[in-house]
Amino acid sequence: MEDSQCVAFLQWALPRLGMRWAGFRKVRRQICKRLGRRLAELGLPDLDAYRALLESDPDEWPRLERLTHITISRFHRDRGTFEFLLADVLPTLAGSAGAVRAWSVGCASGEEPYTLSIMWELALAERFPSARFEVLASDVEEAMLGRARRGCYGAGSLRELPERWRTAAFTARGGEVCLRARFRELVSFERHDVLRDPPPDKRFDLVLCRNLAFTYFDEAGQRVVGEHLSRATAPGGALVLGHHEALPENVGEFEPWSDAARVYRRCTSAASGT
Repeated sequence: MEDSQCVAFLQWALPRLGMRWAGFRKVRRQICKRLGRRLAELGLPDLDAYRALLESDPDEWPRLERLTHITISRFHRDRGTFEFLLADVLPTLAGSAGAVRAWSVGCASGEEPYTLSIMWELALAERFPSARFEVLASDVEEAMLGRARRGCYGAGSLRELPERWRTAAFTARGGEVCLRARFRELVSFERHDVLRDPPPDKRFDLVLCRNLAFTYFDEAGQRVVGEHLSRATAPGGALVLGHHEALPENVGEFEPWSDAARVYRRCTSAASGT
């Protein structure tokens, strides 16, 4: 499959799925490989034939949508964001509450929520001994959640994690490195589609939705997700996006906490029931 053919197909198909081609430009090869495997499964000669199938069979669209899910992740990804959370956001939240609840949206195989648990246990727990810390991690893919619950990774996934944290948090096992139980115990996992499912009933002091909705979804989808995240974030809580993402205008009741780290603070004047 030539790259130009795949690009043309994605530019046609993605808007019909409520997604932005611009968000997929740099990761298109991952999607193109999956498309190639899908063509082989169906016995189709090329993407023109697959497009004809999509136009005649609406049941194929959900399968195509699953092929577009991006699963790139690693520990301590975008180091500056985690450094800002450690230096400013988490101490602020822990100092004003008996518990800090975090939600990692689109957690893939668990690197982001586990980074939070490692950071808390090794850098903040002794400083705030009366504060509890817990993370809900969600993803739309059950396969990713299964990998996350297992908590074992290739060494390359940890390359951005500080060495002292790698040593303290992981143990070698059969060619992998596996997270020790004390760090896994702070994180619970559940399946959740941030676009289609309502937000969880509980409120969170820290919500991370990075390199997902505000990269790949179209404006309508971003607004839906933004409102879901607003409802899930407690007044005074923090919402963290990816480095190159931003909330759509007039979505939620947020103000900048740090533009550099793409962190927003939910306004404390927000009504508790909104």
